[in-house]
This record gives sequence, C-alpha cells and structure tokens, in this order.
Amino acid sequence: MNSISKTLLLGSITLALVGCKNNSENKDSAKEQNMEEKDTAFVQVNLDDFESTIDGKGAKLFTLENKNGLKAYFTNYGGRLVSLLVPDKNGELTDVVLGFDSAKDFKEATEPYFGATIGRYGNRIAKGKFTLKGEEYNIPINNGENSLHGGEKGFQDVVWDAEQPDENTVIFSYLSEDMEEGFPGNLEVKVTYSLNQDNELEMEYEAETDKTTVVNLTNHAFFNLNGEGSGKILGHSLQIYADKFTPVDEGLIPTGELKEVEGTVFDFTEAKTIGKDIDTENEQLTYGKGYDHNYALSGKKEMGMNHAATVKGDKSGIVMNVYTEEPGLQFYSGNFMESKNTLKSGTKDDFRTAFALETQHFPDSPNQSDFPSTVLEPGDIYKTKSIYAFDVVE
Repeated sequence: MNSISKTLLLGSITLALVGCKNNSENKDSAKEQNMEEKDTAFVQVNLDDFESTIDGKGAKLFTLENKNGLKAYFTNYGGRLVSLLVPDKNGELTDVVLGFDSAKDFKEATEPYFGATIGRYGNRIAKGKFTLKGEEYNIPINNGENSLHGGEKGFQDVVWDAEQPDENTVIFSYLSEDMEEGFPGNLEVKVTYSLNQDNELEMEYEAETDKTTVVNLTNHAFFNLNGEGSGKILGHSLQIYADKFTPVDEGLIPTGELKEVEGTVFDFTEAKTIGKDIDTENEQLTYGKGYDHNYALSGKKEMGMNHAATVKGDKSGIVMNVYTEEPGLQFYSGNFMESKNTLKSGTKDDFRTAFALETQHFPDSPNQSDFPSTVLEPGDIYKTKSIYAFDVVE
C-alpha cells in the first residue's frame, strides 16, 4: 500500500478512496479499473461522493497539489477544506485536517463548521444584535443567547460558485443578498485558496458591499498534526505570538478588556503543550470548557504579515506556522467535540482530537467600539490574507 493510502483513510475506506486495488465484490468493474491509477481514482471516487445537489446547486470536489506532493481537497459546499496531506518526519503523507467522505456528510454533521469558510461574521455577536448608522440589525441566535459564525445559515451551509484556474488554486465566490441572515447589503465575496511550492496554504478573502455592513471572514479547519484519527491534540506544542487576549463572559462574549497573558494559563508566548494548563481551575477555561479565546496578536512580523502561531505535532514532527493580516487569532481546543460524527478515517470526532486557529478580527467587534472595526462601506474593498505554512522536524 502506498503512503497516501495508509495516511488518508484506514482499512477498506483507505483502499477505496486512495486507489489501491479494491477486492470488494460489490465494486463495479469500471471503478476497479479506475483504481489502477490512484490519483485519478481518488478524485473520481470522491467526485461520486461529493457530486450532489444542495439547495438547487451542484456540490463538487476540487484537488490542489504542489510539486512537493502536498495535496489539499476542497468542496464548494461551504467553501471548505476537506483534507490536507502533508509529509511527516518519516516522509509519510499525513491528513492533518478532519473532514468527511461526502458533501452530504458535511451537511448532516452535528458540527457544521469542519473546514468551512465562515461568514458573514466569524465568531460571536452578543445577543445577535448590532447597530449601524442608527439602525439596529438582528442576526439569528444560534449559540446560547448569541449569534455564532454568521447565524443559522452561514457561509458554511451554502454552495459557492467555483472555478479552478490551475492545479494549485481554487476560487470560491458567493453573493450574500441584502438582509441574508439579517446582515445589511448585497455582499459579493471571493475566497481564493492556493497551495504554493513553499508548502503554504494561502487563503485570500475579498468582499464588496452596496450598503454599510460588517464583515469578518475566516476558515474553520479542524487540525490534528499527528493525523486525523490519531487521538487527542494535548501533546501538540503551541506558541502564540500575542501578549494579550480578550477575556469573555459565560456566553463567550468578550468583556471589552484586553488582558495580559503573562502569568496566566493563556500564556503561549513561549511554546508549551496544549494540555499543560488546560485542566487548571480557571474561570475563563470553565466558560470555554478549555481554550476558546481570541488573542490580540503582538505584531511580530514575517513576510510582511503578523506571525500568529507555531504548532508542532508531537508524534508526526509536522510543524504549522500561521501568518495573517488579521489582528486576532481564535484558539479553540476542540472542547465541544462529542464523538457524534464519523470522520473519513472511520474514527469519531472525539473530545479534543482537533484544534482550530482562526485568523480574524475580534469577536463582537460591532458592539465593542475599542476593538478594531469590522465595518465595510460601499466603495471600499474588504481584503485580507492568511497563510498556513508546513514544515517538518525530527
């Protein structure tokens, strides 16, 4: 079995998806013939699984690949990252992103945000309310008393228009109509995902509006650098380049304060394992059932961007660096994963078996005048870029 098949999926699911010869009698002869070529078979099998009609639009699968063998798989349902194959310290390709086998599985999952492009407003808005130019707007409440990730039907639950200009790039676009989920303005959104030759997954976001509105776009990939299905992420080493974070109330809405991380369990200015302090008795950790907090990035620059974080898989040796033009980073330690969904590896999405590092403006910024503004005016262009760069150490 080749390294891709060993990594991407386990057992018979691995054989079916990656393209090793499948001996199962219930596979038709045409599909078995396609499996002789693993890349073609993988794409073909997944096209079968991902090609579906959702809300009257066609969902598909798109494959990005660079010369180093890295591969990223996206679906236009939710503009989401399905799988990301990265070589580990032994040269074995490891799927570092949690996901499902089909667009249908993503739609039916109890966790709706796996790998998705998030909008119109990533993170929380208190009480689902904000005021622009004297007019109050109401967003559907879908997270306790608050709105999360754009309301009940955010960008994760729509089929985006898509084009793939080359093997390294896919472009998703979507028109969010005026008052969709309560947000003002017709918002034209374009997200370009590209996998370059430096092993960097680039995410470029653009948006324009015809009415004053608020925008905060991000991607919600669930990462495990040891590989999907490899267990908890508590042994991962994490460094966040931020001296301050935004404390929250019981509903995980920022209090408005910027608090120093020094001397607290939120201090990741020096690398430490995710699990080192996660079970410490702490009110903030109790509110989030672990880490689910926004960090105000310190402005450490690299490549002209904020160097947000460095993470290392303790078993794989895979290192991920996060760079962004955004002022904030949401660190989520998988606290609400409940083993309710079966992943493409055949394993469950168990408690704390993945983490997210979401580049963003701060939560509830429309209601927090001291936070960086998320207001977008007609005639202006919302444009921001984030990079997830991969390397390996012994």
